[in-house]
Amino acid sequence: MSDSNAPPPAVGSGHERSERDLLRAFASGDRSAADDLVHRTYRKTWASLYRLTGGDQELAADLCQDTYRKAWASLASFDGRAQFSTWLYRIAYTTFLNHIRRPRRVVAMDEGVVERTPAPNPGPEMAAQQAQQDEGLRRAVLDLPDPLRETVSARFWGEVSVKELAAADGISEVAVRKRLRKALSILRTELEVAS
Repeated sequence: MSDSNAPPPAVGSGHERSERDLLRAFASGDRSAADDLVHRTYRKTWASLYRLTGGDQELAADLCQDTYRKAWASLASFDGRAQFSTWLYRIAYTTFLNHIRRPRRVVAMDEGVVERTPAPNPGPEMAAQQAQQDEGLRRAVLDLPDPLRETVSARFWGEVSVKELAAADGISEVAVRKRLRKALSILRTELEVAS
């Protein structure tokens, strides 16, 4: 996957400032701290949005920019219970949901299906089947009830740990795992019915 919209990886200075130090510096007006935070989180945030949008690179980049704009505007509300990247994922996820809920911007799920790079030499039938399975999974995840959808997409597409999800939601890790089991059970049933 070519990810030309993502910035180059951050260059280590040998002395990396902690996330908390960067947030304090940014709150004090240090623009380089914001740049460091973006370098640390952009690829993961963009990749999560890329998955949520079904592989639309331009839309993922647009939503990613909107995510950072919203994050900077509401940085004062960040309480530090979870990591900055977890908080940022929540903003990205909400930005995505707001995008798909806008009536004027809704596009039928069958339109604009993005071509995916298949495994080497899988043959056209296998590639088509894999693309259909991927899209079926994405649709099934987006059809889950909100707390389950958010937990599944954050854990698997946003790579947010169970511990971080629990901290962000103010619930136990056991409760997060129960949500995941319930969601995976629903997904398994939905995907079996669809096949």
